[in-house]
Amino acid sequence: MVASPAWSKRSRPGYRLLVLLAAFTTLRFGELASLRRRDVDLAGRVVLVQRAQAEMQDGRLFDKAPKSAAGVRPVAFPDELLADVTEHLERYAGAGRDGHVFLGPQGGRLRRSNFRDDWIKARTKAGLSGVVHFHDLRHTGNALAAAGASTRELMTRMGHSTARAALIYQHMTADRDRAIADRLGAMIRERPGGAGS
Repeated sequence: MVASPAWSKRSRPGYRLLVLLAAFTTLRFGELASLRRRDVDLAGRVVLVQRAQAEMQDGRLFDKAPKSAAGVRPVAFPDELLADVTEHLERYAGAGRDGHVFLGPQGGRLRRSNFRDDWIKARTKAGLSGVVHFHDLRHTGNALAAAGASTRELMTRMGHSTARAALIYQHMTADRDRAIADRLGAMIRERPGGAGS
């Protein structure tokens, strides 16, 4: 893999966008690692998931089809990420339409193992040492997306062919809504001259 001219071995590849897309598109690590420039539609604010990266026991990387036909999907990203996506493509992505969006520290393919150290440093710096795994970003994004989304919409966004996972996130959102309402109720009760006065 030949890196774009703006990327050099002295500069670490930008992983900010990797984290943002994991949280706001809910793509899996393997789906993110296999993204090519041609999979990113800046005008439509969409990434097209067509493959997922996998690693053989001997360390060789290869692209495979997603788990199911539902895994091949367009996933919209928020307009607020457009500047990050554009900057990343200009500074860090591989060259040409088939260049990988995310590269490893030496300009080759991104691996979980060569990203892990950077992830651990970032979460430690954020005070989240040991409690947040990269895949948790997908869970967070799914929970956020569940608010107001139909089961079918969640299934499509998540790349699932069954409703089981989507229903879990919708249930989590309903439980969270109950917790928020209960907390608001406690605030009313604690306030002098609350709602009942």
